[in-house]
Amino acid sequence: MSNPDRDRIPRDPAADHTREMASKRGEFLREKTGATLTHVQGYTIDPGLLPGNIENFTGVAQVPVGIAGPLRVNGEHAKGDFYVPMATTEGTLVASYSRGMRVLAESGGVTVTVVKRSMQRAPVFLFRTAREARDFGEWLTQNQDGVRAAAESTTRSGRLVEIEQYPLANMLYLRFNYTTGDAAGQNMTGKATHAACEWIREAHPAQPKYMLSGSMDTDKKHSAINTLRTRGRRVVAEAVLKKDVLARLMRVDTRTLFSARQVSNAGALMSGSASNGPHAANGIAAVFIACGQDVANVAESHAGITYAQLLENGDYYWSVTLTSLIVASYGGGTGLPTQRECLEVLGCYGAGKADKLAEIIAATVLAGDISLGCAVLSDEWVTAHEQLGRNRP
Repeated sequence: MSNPDRDRIPRDPAADHTREMASKRGEFLREKTGATLTHVQGYTIDPGLLPGNIENFTGVAQVPVGIAGPLRVNGEHAKGDFYVPMATTEGTLVASYSRGMRVLAESGGVTVTVVKRSMQRAPVFLFRTAREARDFGEWLTQNQDGVRAAAESTTRSGRLVEIEQYPLANMLYLRFNYTTGDAAGQNMTGKATHAACEWIREAHPAQPKYMLSGSMDTDKKHSAINTLRTRGRRVVAEAVLKKDVLARLMRVDTRTLFSARQVSNAGALMSGSASNGPHAANGIAAVFIACGQDVANVAESHAGITYAQLLENGDYYWSVTLTSLIVASYGGGTGLPTQRECLEVLGCYGAGKADKLAEIIAATVLAGDISLGCAVLSDEWVTAHEQLGRNRP
């Protein structure tokens, strides 16, 4: 039988984020598994920067970073040409995104608009009957000022803008909607909503029971309600692609492209896909990893709606609406050395830069969708992966 003390991962409660403790955990794994962590433990960052980011620090996963671009963005916050850091192990990805960025640049760039900001925590209040739940909802509407004051007392940048109500059986599900400044805001909204629920419980005559999350916030999960109501930032990237540019660079004519869009829409509808575009998750994940975002948020962030028009002059309007793009320009992993450097490449590190980052990521998604969508039609998808995407010995 194993010895619990012997099997316990080494830890120093007083000074755990040090090179010494990382080395001890590496040796522990070598003894337990036979694996030697030469590269995992070959890092340049100071472990002392990591409290709050990771526990049982043992080393660093070194993911290759490539640069795509230039990406020409005509945003309200991101303006000009950008070189986009993308962390990935998928061959052809960076090259493909660069190709789409060239099409956008030669067509005048991509216009990007942040149309809504909203982060949720969704508690549920529990009652004996449906009527009690209904009456509680009316009371809540009448007392929103007190609820808002309690929530906002916990945060400097969070603002409670709306409380949605969804009655079911003898319960009332709520969605507290906040703006969160330049932070992603999941922890912020959790703390604020807990304070608000405690205020409600004490102020309401029935002192109702509640759960802090009834799962209608769908944290780290795609959902139809977030597609409709927004989670994070709702961002639209749109461009008019010139027919001669598409023909020259992509070997695709716009009529064929528009016909293929209808076929793709039907397939996405039939499959119940979270997105009817080619591959938003690829670009989002690659930028998220490079720039210190919470990569699990790709689950929500990749949801999107692609819309296209074949214009009378033969040019092609292509847009992608990302309904739940969750980004941050400070907090979380954004301040770590590697991730900060990548954010600085984009001019997106620090306060006041989250909208700019969201615009760049949405524009990047559009570039990647253009490249892959055209590659499928020009029969270059498989050959590109054969040339660039196979790690041959």
